[in-house]
Amino acid sequence: MVRPWMLLLLVLALLTAGAPLPAANAAERVLYKGESRFSDVLVVSETPEGLRVLRFEMHGARQSVVKPGDPDHLELAYVRAIPAALTWLPEPRRVLVVGLGGGTIPMFLRRNLPDADIDAVEIDPAVVDVARSHFGFRDDQRLKAHVADGRHWIESSGARYDLIVLDAFGTHSAPYALTTREFLGSVLKALAPDGVVVSNMWGRLANPMYDDMVATYLSVFPVVSVMDIMGSGNKLVLASRSANVPDREEAAVRAGKLNTRLGLRHDLVPIVAQGLRAPDGLERSGKVLTDAARPTVPTVP
Repeated sequence: MVRPWMLLLLVLALLTAGAPLPAANAAERVLYKGESRFSDVLVVSETPEGLRVLRFEMHGARQSVVKPGDPDHLELAYVRAIPAALTWLPEPRRVLVVGLGGGTIPMFLRRNLPDADIDAVEIDPAVVDVARSHFGFRDDQRLKAHVADGRHWIESSGARYDLIVLDAFGTHSAPYALTTREFLGSVLKALAPDGVVVSNMWGRLANPMYDDMVATYLSVFPVVSVMDIMGSGNKLVLASRSANVPDREEAAVRAGKLNTRLGLRHDLVPIVAQGLRAPDGLERSGKVLTDAARPTVPTVP
């Protein structure tokens, strides 16, 4: 008998993080399989072009897709939209990325923001290990990977960041501790006056808490926008404490300049012009998530 939770897992696998249809997985070749205290960690080779994929379970959602040695290759649709945050703040000097994965986002930012100092924080040491061994991630003077809990890092490091990228996911969802009003209050404190937060989250179809997550951002940040991403089950939320952010039309103009400045291989203009918007009524009417209201996780039958 097909149980509802089985259908949910299938939807998550297919619609999130740009995951392919199961038939496409037949060509994958497992390069590495290990375990951590959080999940399985698998590295698979997906295409003849040399793409490598990080998964937390066989045929699960693609957590990261990297073309080793080519940090400008952005495979997943939501990752291609991440540079839109630079339309709000073009020259961040200090950057935090929570959730390393294969290192796609921090390696892209390191390549294209050469004067920025970047901290990449990842809770699972096994993920950091495979990012270095199989995805070409390299620390240097300006890019550092830290094995740490992202929330604890933000709450305790005392650092202030111009750009904070929240992209931490477990096997099937973002950690609840990284969705609450209390956590986002700490993110706000860690943000520079003109700083920007960009958060990757799964949309309504795959994420029952989606509207609540957006409403929680609205309860903390003075400025919040949502970015719809064509061809993906993901959404981005952009948030700031500053009112000096561009409207969608100006952001699209700036996106065109970023195309040239960064030499982007995809056109950022339609991503911004068609996707960036104010939160809708359902998103605004969501329930604010709090630490005290943390849901209990039911046992899977």
